[in-house]
Amino acid sequence: MTNESLVTRLAPNLAMLAALRTTANITKTAELLGVPQPTVSRRLAALGDALGAPLTRPAGRGIRLTRAGAQLAEAAERALAAVETGARQAREEIDPASGHVVLGFLHLLGRSLVPELVRGFRAAHPRIRFTLAQGSRQDMLDRLTGGELDLALLAPVPDDPALDAVVLSQQELVLTVPHAHRLANRSTIRWAELADEEFVTLEHGYGLRQITDELCAREGFEPRIAFEGQESDTVRGLVAAGLGVALLPRFDPGPPAGVTEVPLQPVVTRSICLAWPAHEPLTPAVRVFRDYVRAQA
Repeated sequence: MTNESLVTRLAPNLAMLAALRTTANITKTAELLGVPQPTVSRRLAALGDALGAPLTRPAGRGIRLTRAGAQLAEAAERALAAVETGARQAREEIDPASGHVVLGFLHLLGRSLVPELVRGFRAAHPRIRFTLAQGSRQDMLDRLTGGELDLALLAPVPDDPALDAVVLSQQELVLTVPHAHRLANRSTIRWAELADEEFVTLEHGYGLRQITDELCAREGFEPRIAFEGQESDTVRGLVAAGLGVALLPRFDPGPPAGVTEVPLQPVVTRSICLAWPAHEPLTPAVRVFRDYVRAQA
């Protein structure tokens, strides 16, 4: 059998195989696809015959994909994602004003930057829809390169040839300390002075954690981590409780109760950027939004 005829036999059932990888159950797969259960069983058998190896094996009340089945299902998911992207592009070429943008961003940027950008853009493009996703920097990078996001607002700028990015602004970072801390009355502070401090930080994978670790390494010490969190507001609250100091952006319009912000000397900033896949075509709606954001830089 030629590769071409094999692909022809496999292609119609890729969605079924991808669904089965998620459900691990023939009945649930049939319900998900809206087809009778015997149809799923017959198609699975036909796929195995076409491939020359069984794709599933029993596993309790469900089934489990064999190694060959799992490899084919993973490839099917990638192929279906590419088809979905192509379908979006085709629909939006016909009517780009009704497109869809999947935008990822860091938690900190959801307070003001994201709402401002989306509000300003939709004033001119009211029919374009947005799906918003937030998470750590590494999570955003993984989802961007994996095709789950169209664009992502990140900091610092990713060093990845698979991504393009444009810097939108520079954000000053300050040392956030409890009100009663010995450094709270300082006008500025050098990072080298913090070698004996306990830090409250974001977890690994967050941009602020990366910058904190890099600053400490540059000054020749390893940070003493007292607590790790996933959101800056939590980190700031732990600082207010006297549990350590933290590197954070200035809090607008002013620091909340319990904390003091001390400027660093020399000043520490991070670059806020918009990133997108370098070698993947953007849909018309995504391209228009990207260009709008670049114009705001």
